[in-house]
Amino acid sequence: MSHHGSGAAQRTVRDVVFVDGVRTPFGRAGEKGIYAGTRADDLIVKCIRELMRRNPSLPAERIDEVAIAATTQTGDQGLTLGRTAALLAGLPRTVPGFAIDRMCAGAMTAVTATAGGIGFGAYDVVIAGGVEHMGNHPMGAGADPNPRFMSERLVDPAALNMGNTAENLHDRFPAITKQRTDAYAVASQEKLAAAYGAGNIQPDLVPVATKKPGQGWTVNSVDEPPRPGTTLADLAALRTPFRAHGRVTAGNAAGLNDGATAALLASSEAAAELGLPVKMRMVSFAYAGVEPEVMGIGPVPATKKALRNAGLDISDIGLFEINEAFAVQVLSFLDHFGIADDDPRVNRYGGAIAVGHPLASSGVRLMTQLAHQFEADPSVRYGITTMCVGLGMGATVIWENPHHPDYSGAAPTAAATATAAEGATA
Repeated sequence: MSHHGSGAAQRTVRDVVFVDGVRTPFGRAGEKGIYAGTRADDLIVKCIRELMRRNPSLPAERIDEVAIAATTQTGDQGLTLGRTAALLAGLPRTVPGFAIDRMCAGAMTAVTATAGGIGFGAYDVVIAGGVEHMGNHPMGAGADPNPRFMSERLVDPAALNMGNTAENLHDRFPAITKQRTDAYAVASQEKLAAAYGAGNIQPDLVPVATKKPGQGWTVNSVDEPPRPGTTLADLAALRTPFRAHGRVTAGNAAGLNDGATAALLASSEAAAELGLPVKMRMVSFAYAGVEPEVMGIGPVPATKKALRNAGLDISDIGLFEINEAFAVQVLSFLDHFGIADDDPRVNRYGGAIAVGHPLASSGVRLMTQLAHQFEADPSVRYGITTMCVGLGMGATVIWENPHHPDYSGAAPTAAATATAAEGATA
């Protein structure tokens, strides 16, 4: 019989809770955008500082990790971003950090990677987020894909261009017509405008002051990409840049954007100890790979895997936050699960087609919006955040609503914790 030493404690997996999430307003990439001339790392620093300001009961030295994602890890998005952003934000030098790249699912991976650390007992409180300044760093700029991708035909050349993969998805699912994707895009704009009108977006936005030559300072407090009032006729007139007579346009896809997001996560025990709010409890997460040529289908296998891990069915999900990289990709997910294009559970506040998709940052935007919807609708017990990921992947996180009457993640009382500790040592 092997003996593993007398000192090691028995480990139990701990509950991970979403405490708070913020983001900068999203901008349009390019020299006319609000963040032209602004550094990417400064955008993430704004988010970290705002999280600390909003949660004054959290001592900065209690943060155990800062995980920040960027897709293009160079220039002002390079240099181990989690560590440099922590230092720039004024967190104590004892707080470590690291950088992450999973393309569009960067911030989502920052959340799940650190959530694993919380569950394992390595962390109590973390900051996880992402930033993408696509004006400073166009997607793929400076990258050097291995020539084997082409010479050995490991992937179709089209797979390296996300717009082409969206056209491929239309080919695979002919029932998803351009008419449907345009109608979905119009609805996304309408829902975002309604959410702004109801004050549902503004509470989690961090105002960002920017300075441009000859214009002085501007305080940016709303998203730049939305085009409220967009009509089907407007979208029908747009060109199809990825294919002649194609179906993907600038109107039914997310644009090129700049922005940053950050979230606070904690163990349920640490949240109770520090008096931090609990907005959601993480139930499960999953990542899946698909053919890079149809990367937009990625959320389907990722969601099946996450549901299986959680012991849930798609019918248990009361709210969906799906990243709208392309309308066709959202519709392929909805069709697979038998969900209507206009189902009120889906993207209640609109999505990336309207608000923008600064690649690595978007995962936390989905979470922040889901948390807001959970609070507004206690009848919903479970929700998911899901997205397709460049190079053929999908990512899904399932969350539980603490406001639901059957919420299973109540923080243990001191007596229950003591009893559990006795049981572990028995």
